[in-house]
Amino acid sequence: MVPTGRDSCRGSQGGARYPSRPYSAPGCFSLPVGSGQPILWIQYHEGLEAANQPRSFPEWPGCGKMGQDQTKQQIEKGLQLYQSNQTEKALQVWMKVLEKGSDLVGRFRVLGCLVTAHSEMGRYKEMLKFAVVQIDTARELEDADFLLESYLNLARSNEKLCEFHKTISYCKTCLGLPGTRAGAQLGGQVSLSMGNAFLGLSLFQKALESFEKALRYAHNNDDTMLECRVCCSLGSFYAQVKDYEKALFFPCKAAELVNDYGKGWSLKYRAMSQYHMAVAYRLLGHLGSAMECCEESMKIALQHGDRPLQALCLLCFADIHRSRGDLETAFPRYDSAMSIMTEIGNRLGQVHVLLGVAKCWMARKVLDKALDAIEKAQDLAEEVGNKLSQLKLHCLSEVIYRSKGLQRELRSHVVSFHECVEETELYCGLCGESIGEKNSRLQALPCSHIFHLRCLQTNGTRSCPNCRRSSMKPGFV
Repeated sequence: MVPTGRDSCRGSQGGARYPSRPYSAPGCFSLPVGSGQPILWIQYHEGLEAANQPRSFPEWPGCGKMGQDQTKQQIEKGLQLYQSNQTEKALQVWMKVLEKGSDLVGRFRVLGCLVTAHSEMGRYKEMLKFAVVQIDTARELEDADFLLESYLNLARSNEKLCEFHKTISYCKTCLGLPGTRAGAQLGGQVSLSMGNAFLGLSLFQKALESFEKALRYAHNNDDTMLECRVCCSLGSFYAQVKDYEKALFFPCKAAELVNDYGKGWSLKYRAMSQYHMAVAYRLLGHLGSAMECCEESMKIALQHGDRPLQALCLLCFADIHRSRGDLETAFPRYDSAMSIMTEIGNRLGQVHVLLGVAKCWMARKVLDKALDAIEKAQDLAEEVGNKLSQLKLHCLSEVIYRSKGLQRELRSHVVSFHECVEETELYCGLCGESIGEKNSRLQALPCSHIFHLRCLQTNGTRSCPNCRRSSMKPGFV
C-alpha cells in the first residue's frame, strides 16, 4: 500500500535508513544560539515568519540618519507587512531603511530581509544583487558570522539561478571559514544548498552526502524546519533515481513534521511538502492523490504570491494530465509553467517543461515538433550541466531517430546516452544494471553509493562494493 498521511513514514520503506526518533519542539521557534542577530534568525528558517514571533534585538551602534529605535521599528514594520502579504509595501519600507540608515549592522540586516523576500517571490536576479551588496557590507563589518551568512545568501542566489558550480564554490567558502558562532546553525543550510547544487549537476553520490550532513545538523540542533526542507530535497533525489517509494516517503515525513511542529511556521512548508508528494504520487500512478496534493500546494502558492512554486505546480498539473492522456489540457499548463520559469530564470525548470512537451508531441506522433522541443531542452540542460536531463533527452532522440530510420543520428545519441550514464554513475555496482531506468527499490550506504536493495539483500555484503567502506555504520538516508 502506498503510504498516506502522517502515519505514512512510520513503517519500513524499502530499506530507508531514516531513523525513527522522538522529536522535541524546543529551539524551533526561538532565536538560535550564537550571534543573536534577528536577520540571521530569519535566514536560518529561510522565511519571514519571524514577524509573528517575539524577538530580542541586541543593542546596535548609532543608526545615522534614521536612528537606532526607528531602524528597529521599520525593520519590524516591514516584517509584519510581509507576513500579511503586503509584499511591495514591505519592500518599500526596507528600501527606505537601506537608503537612510548609515549603520552597517542595520544595513546588513535589511539586506538579509531583501534577499529572502526576493527569493520567495522568484526575483532571483534582484536576490543576487542584494546578496552581492550584503557580502560587501559583511567585509566592512569584519565579522565572521556576517561573512558566513552573506556567502550562504550568495550561494543560494546562484542555486536559484541554476549556477550550480558557483553555488558549490560559495558553499565551500562558507565551510572553509574559521569557526563562527553562527556555524552550528547555518552549517546545515550550507550542506543543503550544496546538496541541491550537486543534484542539479546530477552528481548523485555527492548530493546524498550533503543531504545526510544537512540532516545530521538538523537532528543535532533540533531544527525541524531544516529537516523538513532536507526531506523535500531527498524526495526530489529519489524521484530522479526512480525509487518512487522513497520519493513519497520523504515528503510524507516533511508533511508529518509540519503537522507536528509547524504551528507558527510559514504555510510554504506545507505547500512545499504537498508539491513533492504530488510529484511522487504521479510517478506511482496515483493521479487522483497527485492532483489533490498539487491543488493544495497551488492554493497556498497563489495566496502568498510564490511564483516559483506556482510554476512547479503548473508543471506538475501538466504532467498529471499527460499521464491521463489528456494532452489538450496538458499543453496550456506547460505553456503557463514555461512563462513563469522563463520570467524567474529557472533554466532547469524550463528543461523539465520542454521534456514534458516533447513527450506530448511524441504521443501525438508529431516527431518534428518533439525534436524541436528536445533540441531547445538539450541546449538548456548543457548550459546548467544537468546530466540526467541530457540522458533523458538523448533517450527520446534515440526513439525518434530509430522510428525515422536515420542511423547516423541514432548512433550519435546512443553513444551520448551511454556517456551520460557513465558520468552520472547510474548503475548498480553489484549487478551492473542501470539505476533510474524504471521504478526500483534502492538502498544508499553510508558512503552514499546507491545499489538495488535486492542486490544488497542477496549478496549480504558488509562493505561497499564500490569503495570497500564499511556498510554497517548507521545512517539517515
